[in-house]
Amino acid sequence: MLPEESAVDDAGVLHLGGVPVTELAEQYGTPLYVYDEAGLRRQIRRFIDGLSARWPASEVLFASKSFPAVGMYRIAAEEGLSVDIAGGGELQLALAAGVSPEKLHFHGNAKTDAELRMAIEAGVDTIIVDNTDELDRLERLLTQPQKLLLRVIPGVEAKTHASQATGGSDSKFGLPMDQAIAAIERMRAHPLLEFEGVHLHIGSQILDVAQFGEAVSKISTAGEFDVYDVGGGLGVKYTYDEVAPSVDEYLDTIVAAAREHLPAGARIMIEPGRAIVARAGVTLYRVTTVKRTGRTFVAVDGGLADQMDAALTGQRFEALLGNRALDPWTETAQLVGRQCESGDLLVDRAPLPEARVGDLAVVATTGAYGYTLANNYNGALKPAIVFVRDGEARLVARRETYEELLALHAPALER
Repeated sequence: MLPEESAVDDAGVLHLGGVPVTELAEQYGTPLYVYDEAGLRRQIRRFIDGLSARWPASEVLFASKSFPAVGMYRIAAEEGLSVDIAGGGELQLALAAGVSPEKLHFHGNAKTDAELRMAIEAGVDTIIVDNTDELDRLERLLTQPQKLLLRVIPGVEAKTHASQATGGSDSKFGLPMDQAIAAIERMRAHPLLEFEGVHLHIGSQILDVAQFGEAVSKISTAGEFDVYDVGGGLGVKYTYDEVAPSVDEYLDTIVAAAREHLPAGARIMIEPGRAIVARAGVTLYRVTTVKRTGRTFVAVDGGLADQMDAALTGQRFEALLGNRALDPWTETAQLVGRQCESGDLLVDRAPLPEARVGDLAVVATTGAYGYTLANNYNGALKPAIVFVRDGEARLVARRETYEELLALHAPALER
């Protein structure tokens, strides 16, 4: 579950990308998001090379909501990924990182006029239409042809947390098949709406790859098109007891279903996000308090404000002490955060050595949805991001400051 480029030295210090976590914490502070850059790039290549070998007319898009950082957008562009964006902010970050507009697909179930104008003016390659109100907006705003995909509801009830399921019949995303067919006819009749195909996404953190095959079979009922975007959602191993499918198992399932149900000349797209970035990232925390009151509570200097996924979806993680990684486990502790919620729980039953104030807690597999969901609960500052590779660390996003936090309140402070 740790990044691919992980090792422990004889002193028991965890190294990430060849850099000791003790040095990272000393130089950049904690909480700190740390990413194994080489591991990120290798995982991207597994998706791109694996899909193209199985289905040459294909495209892999990075679901950037999982980690919308300029440094990550640049890696995506360098490795040949296209990019899935949702909202004006992600569009601006991707463009600032140098991602070509021709590599951008613009998503969202509630796009505003301003965001659609921004996307059109930037020249994004494809807009994924979610609903008929959006078609009204596009018909009003477009002055030249625009490539479109239509998001459809495949009716697949994903085996995942309820908040992560997006392909069921009651999803807020996309149109059911009967309404989708009418919308497709409408797009085909309009001279500026270049309808290319359909899009679906059944959910996130899905560990049963058969569900992706089911989704492909269901999307085929919408008709024969040039493009079928089957979304993302491949799950990863977060805990010792979880079993996650490999990239190869996932791709084999999708392509087998495509060969059975889709036109031979169609273009297939997939949108991995979590499956690219989750394992590559960890979060470093400093232990600030240890309480043994019947239960053992190990409290750290972060929590809900930088790992919201733990509360939002009940995501479970594993942890270790990065400065004492070789010490034997002697207790089971609750690794808790500093925010004012009893639900601020990073790891419920963490097997650890006897923790001490000042230890470095490393929470593994936090590369997805940590930074993107980071918030200012209790006035917390959003952590910095560091990429490590070949024994070197580079800062890709600095830590938020109190001055920046106060600047948002300047109108009230100036009164």
